[in-house]
Amino acid sequence: MTGSHRRLWRLLALLFAFSLLAAACGGGDDDDAGDGTTDAGTQTADEDMPDEDMADEEMADEAEPEDEGSIGGGITQEALEEDAAEDEEMAEEEMSDDMTAVNPDDFDLSTIDGIWELAAAQRQAIVDKLTAGIESGEWGVGDDGILRGPSGFEIDMNECPADWSDTTGITEDTIRIGQTTVKSGNLAAYGDITVGWENYYEYVNATGGVAGKDMVLISRDDGYVAAQTIEFIDELIESENVFALHTLGSPNTLAVYDQINDECIPQVMVATGHPAWGDPVNHPWTTGLQMSYSTEAILWGNWIKENLADELPVKVAGLVMDNDFGLAYELGFEAYAHANPDVVSEFIPVRHDPAAPTLTNEVTTIAAASPNVFISMTAGNPCLLAIQEVDASGLLDDLSVAFTPSVCKAVAAYMAPAGDSADDWWIVGGGVKDSTDPKHVDEPFISFLRSELADRGLDPEISLLGTGYYFAYPHTEAIRVAAELPGGLTRTNFILAARSLDIYHPLLLDGINFAADGAVDGYYVEGSDFSQYDAAEQTWDIVGDIVDVNGGSPNCAWDKDNGGCR
Repeated sequence: MTGSHRRLWRLLALLFAFSLLAAACGGGDDDDAGDGTTDAGTQTADEDMPDEDMADEEMADEAEPEDEGSIGGGITQEALEEDAAEDEEMAEEEMSDDMTAVNPDDFDLSTIDGIWELAAAQRQAIVDKLTAGIESGEWGVGDDGILRGPSGFEIDMNECPADWSDTTGITEDTIRIGQTTVKSGNLAAYGDITVGWENYYEYVNATGGVAGKDMVLISRDDGYVAAQTIEFIDELIESENVFALHTLGSPNTLAVYDQINDECIPQVMVATGHPAWGDPVNHPWTTGLQMSYSTEAILWGNWIKENLADELPVKVAGLVMDNDFGLAYELGFEAYAHANPDVVSEFIPVRHDPAAPTLTNEVTTIAAASPNVFISMTAGNPCLLAIQEVDASGLLDDLSVAFTPSVCKAVAAYMAPAGDSADDWWIVGGGVKDSTDPKHVDEPFISFLRSELADRGLDPEISLLGTGYYFAYPHTEAIRVAAELPGGLTRTNFILAARSLDIYHPLLLDGINFAADGAVDGYYVEGSDFSQYDAAEQTWDIVGDIVDVNGGSPNCAWDKDNGGCR
């Protein structure tokens, strides 16, 4: 870790320490993805938005006392200060986690064969570690019915349904994964993630599958409506008898993750960055994958402080999708703003209906407030609409900076269609590579996936097809690890593998780790790039250092009544 990294993270640590003292905002409850939470300080275009709680969940208190009342689920002071205090050699050793003890530098990552060789070596290292623990009786399901794993990870299997099976969804020749996602409406483009995932499975199956079995993805379009997600999850469990489940969307996942955990079904690497997925104690069967929205909010604030120093404090407006997803962003940045009045003089969140065909009224409301900074806290097609409306309204000319969210980094889907209106927009990008970005298209893994897409009649210039590989690759690696553990592929082995994964992810920028650790680290990705969009070249230009604090985010037991982690 470089000295500039240390200085940045020391600053972030101080900022986050202040935000931990901020009082969290409350919420209401509704299963409909189109409804959201409002409070006296939140504006809407028509000033008449309904109330909503976050997901219905009573959480255990896992945080330190000083963490209470903050949004949480992001980087912490203690971990960052410890990281900053280490010299460069120690930091590099820390990055090489003892779960794998495999050094990527020993492999030729300029070739796809080198990437496959590294993947095999890292899988074997994880298999060896877990196998040793299982065979010693330390890990695995004990005589008391408790599943134990690394770093205090535990699941009481006695609480699983009476008809539960460890091998449901595994047939003689298939491994069945059930998924709910959105393929229609304003977020329909995200349906291409599933298409890309299926394309990766086609490659996997054509090269021998996993443990000699074909991977099968059974996907349902919930239209980003949480009530529909609930129905499809019931169907996938009861009728399709799937081995594991995957969901897309914060409101959708919040609506079903209690049930899925009660059913003892793995729900690994869900497609949402809500901080609630970092909860290996209370929701041990559920994991996220991407950078937490709480971390993203902290990094927005830090960028503002570092780059707009001559303008501080600034007025910040947020265009917020009116549901649990948008609220996670809103609460995260509101906590930062409350704790840092020297940076943010006023935070103005303006919410929009996820299904709204335009954002003209909302952007007009924001423009009337004359903010210095605009942050898009939305997803899907509204990201594109926001860029277009901010430019068309003339607001862009008056802003010091405009951010689009990490979930809308896809160039082909959300940036290129905006043309010159998207030029110079910023992003805290979560370290993800876009498979259509000219900077990355010749990299071996991206060249491989683009060839696979083209060979099967798909357009490699669709960014979100590559995003499908971003999710499918590590998910499949965890299944491969599970299949090599004592007892073979089972649900319990899969969740142990997922909670122990520490691998090189070829679709993450260099310097971003991908790792989890039992009950102590529930987040795979805890770093990001700061990038600015170049409309002429249709590429993201990384500005400054990549930042990463692997293992530095606290777990998050999401509290729906108080709108934060406990």
